[in-house]
Amino acid sequence: MADQMTKTQVNLFGLSKADYRGNPSTLCQGCGHNSISSQIIAACYEMNILPENVVKFSGIGCSSKSPTYFLNRSFGFNGLHGRMPSLATGALFGDYTLHGIGVSGDGDSASIGMGQFKHVVRRNLNMVYIIENNGVYGLTKGQFSATAEKGLQLKSQGTNPYMPIDIAWEALVGNATFVGRSFAGDPRSALHSYAWGKEHEVALHELSFVPPAEDITVEYDEGEAKEVTLHDGSRIILKKLEHEYDPHDRTAAMRILEEANAKQWLITGLIYISPTKPNLVDLHNLSPTPLNRLPENRIRPAKDTIEQVNNLMF
Repeated sequence: MADQMTKTQVNLFGLSKADYRGNPSTLCQGCGHNSISSQIIAACYEMNILPENVVKFSGIGCSSKSPTYFLNRSFGFNGLHGRMPSLATGALFGDYTLHGIGVSGDGDSASIGMGQFKHVVRRNLNMVYIIENNGVYGLTKGQFSATAEKGLQLKSQGTNPYMPIDIAWEALVGNATFVGRSFAGDPRSALHSYAWGKEHEVALHELSFVPPAEDITVEYDEGEAKEVTLHDGSRIILKKLEHEYDPHDRTAAMRILEEANAKQWLITGLIYISPTKPNLVDLHNLSPTPLNRLPENRIRPAKDTIEQVNNLMF
């Protein structure tokens, strides 16, 4: 009986949760990126998704390093800064049977990659696009993120005069078919840069050392607003959507995001979903066999066909 109680639990594929993990994280202890990776691991395990059927994509930044730390048995691409959506589009267009997970950050998607983000959204690529937004350029430092709040001060940049980009709003305006938001809790840089945190810490540390911290976790009910104090002393207000809220109503979704921006709330929950809109594969009426599995006789035109085309052109 004791052996049965301690037996490792497995899902329908006979895999344990450990089979969905990646390499040990090299990100700062207590970082929100690690919390998100843990949730991806748990979700794929509980949904009985075979890791070999998942392909991971990312760009540049701390968040874009995180695919290394989940689904070790899945193939992954680490692309150029802001160019992850193009990479994902090509791969998932070539084989639409795979499950795509794209991981990006506020610098990777809300700044240099904003154009790519908007276009992959409007094309409705069949991919889960996760933006790990902590409002700071954690690798380059010293710059304002496009999602940094108005009034933030940095030594090298002065005061940020711009309103932050609301990524959920941008996705909705871009005709995304699924828009949701949650809170991971990045204890060291959820809203401010390392330089700002360094200046306001009680005990100073060397720049090469970021002290470990506990993950910030919150519990709040549907319809409730919850103020959360982060480790650097900054505060955010989370507002969970009401139970009666209809995520199928695009107009209501835009209205509630506009209201949240005015009240400086961070809306969480399923903001919008449109399950009937055709995805990129449907729009292009691809063959039942994925493009990367088509035999040569189906992708190479016959000699007489090429001659006909050349005759038409010349």
